Amino acid sequence: MQLEWHTAGTGEVLEALDSSEGGLSREEALSRLRAKGPNRLTPPESVSPVKRFLRQFNNLLIYVLIAAGILTAALGHMVDALVIFGVVVLNAIFGFVQEGKAEKAMDALKQMLSLQALVRRNGRTHQLNAEELVAGDIVLLQSGDKVPADMRLLKVRELRADESILTGESLPVEKNTDAVRSETALGDRFCMAFSGTLVTYGKAEGVVTATGDRTEIGRISSMLAHVETLQTPLLRRVEAFGRTLTISIVALSIFMFVFGVFVRGYRPEEMFNAAVGLAVAAIPEGLPAIMTITLAIGVQSMARRRTIIRRLPAVETLGSVSVICTDKTGTLTCNEMTVRSISLGDKGFQVTGVGYDPHGAFLLDGGEVDLALHPDLRMLAHVSLLCNDAVLEQEEGRWVLSGDPTEGALLSFGMKAGYSADAEREEWPRIDLIPFESEHRFMATLHHNHDGMAYVYLKGAPEVVFERCMSVWSIDGDLPFRPEFWQKKAEDMASGGERLLAIACKPVTTRLSTLGFGDVAEGFGLVGLIGMIDPPRDEAALAVSRCRDAGIRVKMITGDHADTARAIGRITGIGDGLKVLRGSEIESMDDLELIGKAAEIDVFARSSPLHKLRLVTALQAGGNVVAMTGDGVNDAPALKRADVGIAMGGKGTEVSKEAAEMVLTDDNFATIANAVEEGRTVYDNLTKSILFVLPTNGGEALSILFAVLLGYTLPITAVQILWVNMVTAVTLALALAFEKPEENVMRRSPRNQDEPLLSRFVAWRIVYVSCILVLGTFGLFLWYERAGCTDACARTVAVNTLVFFEIFYLFSARFFTRSVFSPGGLFGNRYVLYASGALVLLQVVFTYMPFMQQVFATVPLDLQQWLVILAVSSSVLFFVEIEKAVRRRFRLGEGDVP
Repeated sequence: MQLEWHTAGTGEVLEALDSSEGGLSREEALSRLRAKGPNRLTPPESVSPVKRFLRQFNNLLIYVLIAAGILTAALGHMVDALVIFGVVVLNAIFGFVQEGKAEKAMDALKQMLSLQALVRRNGRTHQLNAEELVAGDIVLLQSGDKVPADMRLLKVRELRADESILTGESLPVEKNTDAVRSETALGDRFCMAFSGTLVTYGKAEGVVTATGDRTEIGRISSMLAHVETLQTPLLRRVEAFGRTLTISIVALSIFMFVFGVFVRGYRPEEMFNAAVGLAVAAIPEGLPAIMTITLAIGVQSMARRRTIIRRLPAVETLGSVSVICTDKTGTLTCNEMTVRSISLGDKGFQVTGVGYDPHGAFLLDGGEVDLALHPDLRMLAHVSLLCNDAVLEQEEGRWVLSGDPTEGALLSFGMKAGYSADAEREEWPRIDLIPFESEHRFMATLHHNHDGMAYVYLKGAPEVVFERCMSVWSIDGDLPFRPEFWQKKAEDMASGGERLLAIACKPVTTRLSTLGFGDVAEGFGLVGLIGMIDPPRDEAALAVSRCRDAGIRVKMITGDHADTARAIGRITGIGDGLKVLRGSEIESMDDLELIGKAAEIDVFARSSPLHKLRLVTALQAGGNVVAMTGDGVNDAPALKRADVGIAMGGKGTEVSKEAAEMVLTDDNFATIANAVEEGRTVYDNLTKSILFVLPTNGGEALSILFAVLLGYTLPITAVQILWVNMVTAVTLALALAFEKPEENVMRRSPRNQDEPLLSRFVAWRIVYVSCILVLGTFGLFLWYERAGCTDACARTVAVNTLVFFEIFYLFSARFFTRSVFSPGGLFGNRYVLYASGALVLLQVVFTYMPFMQQVFATVPLDLQQWLVILAVSSSVLFFVEIEKAVRRRFRLGEGDVP
């Protein structure tokens, strides 16, 4: 059994790795390199481009389209066949380009690894390519280094590492060499340094314990390669619809052929042509193109709302999302520490403002205060600013920190109080300091001003500062220091998830020019307590509330501590403010138990990448459509597994972006609510397109079927059907892709992911409108045929009636149940007007151009015939609006109507 490196002492680790502080010999290192391989991640197995391209055709609806193209070509109309085949090929090309997301994520992961490492071998230090590292190598780390492999730390001097890419924790972690328990969470293994993390401060030596795929980042890489990407709800519905449609068309065509030949006595050749016409009429060959274009328009609209879609079906999937799992750091929060609360004994202040931007106010009992009336608060800000090594600079309108995040928060606090960092440092120059170290947990600075005054300023952990205090600083004279009182204050502030610092000062003489530990052992006056937190974004709580109104549950999954997670959840409205499930508890649960807990609890803390992946999987097993947000490497497997992975574009790692379906350019959780609204609108518009296209196909197919069943001449030929389908698909149906959101779009519950593409409402509307279309189209054909018109004339009337039916129906199709009889309903979508005008012109060309008359067997129509066509075709608008009014009046089928 392999030794758990974080549980063993340094000597035991070196012995287990057969190494020493002098490092490995060159020969031994080469031997291990040959045995274990280089320190790099294994690239994913690649699929050949040809196989990837052919795989795009493995879809039943694509088979139906190909069949439609073949039948159309068999009829001798190669232009129309080429249009259909063009749609198929374009869809395949798009899928081919979009595929390979996992490979890109793996490539991005490799960029997280260090390129160079400072290594000790044979007692001498060398700069080596990080790929040459092996277990047992001694590596030297210093500020600014990227850790080249997983390491057990042997010697540490003030080492702090930014591990947010692995743990999601906001602050750099202080490291030491002390072993910890076996079950300790990854973020609390302070004696370890992990590959790909960044050293922000200090120095250390460590022995390499794992390289390449065996590192923690390698495990994530392995998980990412094996995570199954789920099929989107839309594609599942389209496949189910395609199967039903295929079976129905084939069965209906066979039935009609058999009935026509054996019951009506038609010739087999004649019935074969009729069956082909029925199939061409019933197949909505333009629907995939309409769906793709509608999704693409949704992508453009989302881009204007700061959302980049990397995978087209994700637009629609957002509309089905029932759970959003969000990371905390950088997603709900700003990923910038901020001073939020201040305790000066009997006075408790709140500080406004977010992040390092030094703009904000100070509140006491809810009201803004004048700092001139609170010198103790100004003194706290003064000390916070000077006992500080951070630098804040404005770059392109944004405040950028150089230094420790905690000190950045204190510096911003001092500047909010009206101080200039440069002016204060000039007025109170620093003479000496004791830097912060994990062993003593405080920082002290000595300052002399130009008027002969001198002070020692102290900041650190409250318990460390308290034991050095004898009084409480006051401009009117020091007050007694009461340890129990201040300890209770600290506990109350910490219970809110805040990180605490105590600030103290001590007057000294200007003769003191060097600062030793004896100078900071006692005699300080406590100035106050400062509570800091990585604060939620201002929009986060509103966005969470908006999601809740839309029936979407928001869950926070973070690697940070439970108290911090609970506090952020309480502020943003996630969870009940009490229940938090820790990673160690997730470890002890089987999958079935986790499904129940994942449904019950909304805040999860100290979560590893595997925990996040298990939680997303558990929520999906509970019937949810899950969106997962994140920005770190640790989020990538869960982002890939989720139905919609949402990465942060600003502070997110390339790994998380490549694993996700969409990227937020502003890193703002609130943008997700906008994206959900857009996703629901896109799905509504897709449904409207289906409600528009399928009745047309139904009317065409039923006209042919009724003609055969009743023994009449076909009212529309297959060639004419192709014309109608082609011109309406590229004009009218696309106009619905530009519809604005329905009024109730963000007040509905999420759609059931198993809901079929044809809900009862959609199926009813299709049948209802199809019957109107077939009665009008077939009825006019029979009327004109019996009035003595030629078949060509009667068919020309029938085709134009069908097209104008569609124009009038388009206006009703804009709203599911709302009346269209209003200025907004009739004129609210200019694309509907443009498309209708374009189609009228096309039908004029279809009817009167000699070339078109020759191809489609049409004849010119007179004014009286056009008036009849308009009178009959406009009836669909009134019949559908009557059906809507009845549905609204009696609240029919509310569960099925979007």
